[in-house]
Amino acid sequence: MLFPKNLPRLWAGAELGRYIGAMLKGFKEFIMKGNVIDLAVAVIIGTAFSAVVNSLVGDVLMPLISMIVGEPNFDNFLVFGTVRFGAFLTVVVNFLLVAAAVYFFVVVPMNHLIERRNRRLGITEEEEAVDPHIALLTEIRDSLRARQ
Repeated sequence: MLFPKNLPRLWAGAELGRYIGAMLKGFKEFIMKGNVIDLAVAVIIGTAFSAVVNSLVGDVLMPLISMIVGEPNFDNFLVFGTVRFGAFLTVVVNFLLVAAAVYFFVVVPMNHLIERRNRRLGITEEEEAVDPHIALLTEIRDSLRARQ
């Protein structure tokens, strides 16, 4: 409960300290649970990196495509009345370019760096830490297979 019923009395001395301490302890447990920190870092980096990817697609790749096609985008391509297939095609091409940019400029180099670090430290794939949730699910799967 965020605000206890005895709120006026709470603000007196040691009781306030215990209340704030309990709240901070709960917050610390929440932050340290699971991958909250990893998720927060991913969101922040992803937000910052989206500007880089959008610039790569909008300022580098789409102008190259427009040199080939002759238009800055596909919005006026295949327009049949109110059905604008060209606008949809522009969105699909942008998505594919963003996905390719993220894969080739983030995922591949990161996998290479992780592999290089593991080789330097002498860590094989089997030795990498297994998430306890994955281990539990694997045990459950194996026991279900054994029953059949």
